[in-house]
Amino acid sequence: MITDEELHRAAALLRAGKLVAFPTETVYGLGANAMDADAVARIFEAKGRPPTNPLIVHVASVEMARELAAAWPPSADALARRYWPGPLTIVLPKRDSVPDNVTAGLRTVALRVPSHPVALALLREAGVPLAAPSANRFTELSPTAAEHVALGDMVLDGGPCEVGIESTVISLVGAPVLLRPGMISRQELEAVIGPVGLHEAKDGAQPSPGLHPRHYSPRTPVVLLAPGDPVPEGRGMVLGWTTAAVLMPRDAAAYAAMLYAKLHELDAKGLDWIGIEEPPAEPAWAGIMDRLRRASHL
Repeated sequence: MITDEELHRAAALLRAGKLVAFPTETVYGLGANAMDADAVARIFEAKGRPPTNPLIVHVASVEMARELAAAWPPSADALARRYWPGPLTIVLPKRDSVPDNVTAGLRTVALRVPSHPVALALLREAGVPLAAPSANRFTELSPTAAEHVALGDMVLDGGPCEVGIESTVISLVGAPVLLRPGMISRQELEAVIGPVGLHEAKDGAQPSPGLHPRHYSPRTPVVLLAPGDPVPEGRGMVLGWTTAAVLMPRDAAAYAAMLYAKLHELDAKGLDWIGIEEPPAEPAWAGIMDRLRRASHL
């Protein structure tokens, strides 16, 4: 349980340009005042994150989001009504007041209202929007518990994250495009706003976080195993459903909630490899499969 004193201290640190790690329903974020370019620069330095990778700005309400977006189409209203607070990030044209380093120099900003009560309380107490990527070094495994976090001037312990993988990201700049899959599927988005296209990779600044080929990776090499694939030589463990040493739920939401925590546990064992059985090729698993492909990209 976060105390009022901890919340006041964290908010004061953020207003002073410091970094605070805090829980969201997806993963723990490394937060800075999104309107303070110097504070935002400290996020990139702490994470070793390239400046071509934009940050998600967390806000407490739709009203706060609209203060940062230069346009707010009906599709944004529809998605915000359905999925905010929650694990959906919406990319929109940005106002000039948003520092350029938040957005990798792009004229767009990624916005989200998190549903975790600690995140919302911190946003309200700080009174500023928070730029907050996952609280880990760039390309490494995201934290889903406070003990996984090693960055920031303070860590707020809000317990384990319920969703467990990063948010779905959709661009509403022009025709809707899914930039990063998550636990809100493309099909669910289309049920609200109609057709949603898929992002095509390109060079330069990326329109969304999480598009680097290697991402969400333990230090231990990860090997994706299709049915019938032999396991690698050396000392390793398999995570999955059949011959796995680490049994996982067959429900996508429950699997996602456990995934990073289990990978952190396995990563601490000093193994030669971690094997992960490929999940079903179904819409509910698309976000999970995206994370596993990037985790296994060497």
